[in-house]
Amino acid sequence: MQTSLAEAIIAAAMGYGAVGLAIGAAFLVFGIGRLDGGAHGAYAFRPLLLPGLALLWPYVVWRWSGGAAPGFAGQRRHRAAHRWAWIGLAVLLPALFLTALSLRTPVGDAPVRIAAP
Repeated sequence: MQTSLAEAIIAAAMGYGAVGLAIGAAFLVFGIGRLDGGAHGAYAFRPLLLPGLALLWPYVVWRWSGGAAPGFAGQRRHRAAHRWAWIGLAVLLPALFLTALSLRTPVGDAPVRIAAP
């Protein structure tokens, strides 16, 4: 029986997803408490992680097997960068919104029809 390329791609994607779901479920039950201390005892958010774990299962296996030390040295720098990014967004987004409100066409003005050149 000859299969088409599309069927082979679909079968590979389904296999990848099945392996990812199995590893993700096992990680949520047995491994997340060891890698993330904040996740210990927090069970309500774990099902929300399953789709991401299923897609990123090779990285999850690598981290779970000890491939990267928890709390790596760059974590403080990343958090500082995120803090500045959030502060910047907190200033920039309201400024953009207020600028858009000030530049919009007043409600009473009729739209202008532009002719083609």
